[in-house]
Amino acid sequence: MTEGSAPYMHPARVTVLGVQRANPPFRIVEVDGEFVGRATSMTDVLLIAAEFGITIHDLDNPDEVRWVAGGKFTWTPH
Repeated sequence: MTEGSAPYMHPARVTVLGVQRANPPFRIVEVDGEFVGRATSMTDVLLIAAEFGITIHDLDNPDEVRWVAGGKFTWTPH
């Protein structure tokens, strides 16, 4: 590797933001930085991504999904 070069890291196309207080609580889902929906579960995240032609194989892979303010098991406000 030459000095000053680093592998380019592609950001995840799907971002799941922190839990919003509502009844039921939800998390905003973005695809390519744009709001695309609200998820109340991991299943919702997968379904929303699929609507945009994105297949998520591993919810723990940061190259596939970026979880903000809590991981895939965080669905209630703290």
